[in-house]
Amino acid sequence: MAVESFIAYRYLKARRKGFFSLLTTLIAVGGTSLGVAALIITLAVMSGFHNDIRNKILGIQPHIIVNKMDGSPFGGYKLLEEIIKKDKDVVKTSPFIYSNGIIRGVGSQSSTGIVLKAVNFEREDSMVGLSRQITESDMSFDGKTIGEGRIIIGSELAKTVSASAGSEVILMFPGNFGSMPKMYKFKVAAIIHSGMYEYDAYLGFIDLSQAQRIFSMGDYVSGISVQVKDFDNAALVAERIEEAIGYPYKARAWTELNKNLFSALKLEKIMMFLILGLIILVAAFNVISNLLLLSVQKSKEIGIMSAMGFSRFSIAKIFFYEGTAVGFVGTVIGLILGIGISLILKYFEIFQLPKGVYYVDKLPVSIMFSDILMVALCAFIITVLAGIYPAYQVSKQNPLDAIRYG
Repeated sequence: MAVESFIAYRYLKARRKGFFSLLTTLIAVGGTSLGVAALIITLAVMSGFHNDIRNKILGIQPHIIVNKMDGSPFGGYKLLEEIIKKDKDVVKTSPFIYSNGIIRGVGSQSSTGIVLKAVNFEREDSMVGLSRQITESDMSFDGKTIGEGRIIIGSELAKTVSASAGSEVILMFPGNFGSMPKMYKFKVAAIIHSGMYEYDAYLGFIDLSQAQRIFSMGDYVSGISVQVKDFDNAALVAERIEEAIGYPYKARAWTELNKNLFSALKLEKIMMFLILGLIILVAAFNVISNLLLLSVQKSKEIGIMSAMGFSRFSIAKIFFYEGTAVGFVGTVIGLILGIGISLILKYFEIFQLPKGVYYVDKLPVSIMFSDILMVALCAFIITVLAGIYPAYQVSKQNPLDAIRYG
């Protein structure tokens, strides 16, 4: 061990004999630990929100949606699918029809709006995994086709209209040119729970061929869902698809469709990092004051070391090493606390979020190595930099004055 490191260790160890010196050291270590732990927990929760919302969205929404620029139905979609499938990153496609209506349970007075998506269930299921989200199904539902006169609805929507698997609901759609609205009776084939309140409360699925007859669309559809190999590259694939199919069609990736949501989450994560990072800055000032106090207490020893031949740089290194040790211990303790609490929050589900307020119904936690590394490096660098000024001030002391007045 170098002599500077040895002396720094002895100074740090000797603080246990003085209550005030020990207290200031504990405050410096505790401040760093608290800041690091708070940052890790916050970033874990924010990353958890981001990943959980993304996974739930992709459990209902395809990677890319292709439709006309004006949103109107179009025909010849099978030829369009063939063009889309020529892209090397495209895995599957599935046509769909979107429509809005009102749903009411038979025998129930409660009704609400519904966003109806008509699909080929088998193809849609292979893309987004709808069958994995089914919590309740009718005995006659085979999991391959929704079937004529049958509907799949979200769990919150089922509660609103007092429906269950096997019960009947009534769908109402506006008529053309002010005519009476169209009403159809459907049987609930299954109920799904995605974990995203907005989807569970308003979304329903019926068979594509039946929707084409109900809305008199012939062989027209509203759009085409596209699944790609890597959802992170969906935006690039969407650009290639749009170039291949040309006007008047457009291709939008899931990141574009949910741009506001994920931009808000990213900004919130950055702001929380900056705000909570102030805790570490406060701890850095504690380190500075702690080392300055030590330099006053040890001024006589500093003068003696100077008289014995210690260079100013060597003396500065003693105090710099002590500041580094305080920062390192505080960072390590903060990492242990932060990761430990994050794991508890992740596996024990202590907090339940109110439905309808948040996009998810439980507190998601995702511990990312990159976040932990970033927090640890930032905390350690800040505390190390905090030790430079006291070390510099100590090196400027006159050894004769230090001995005479120390």
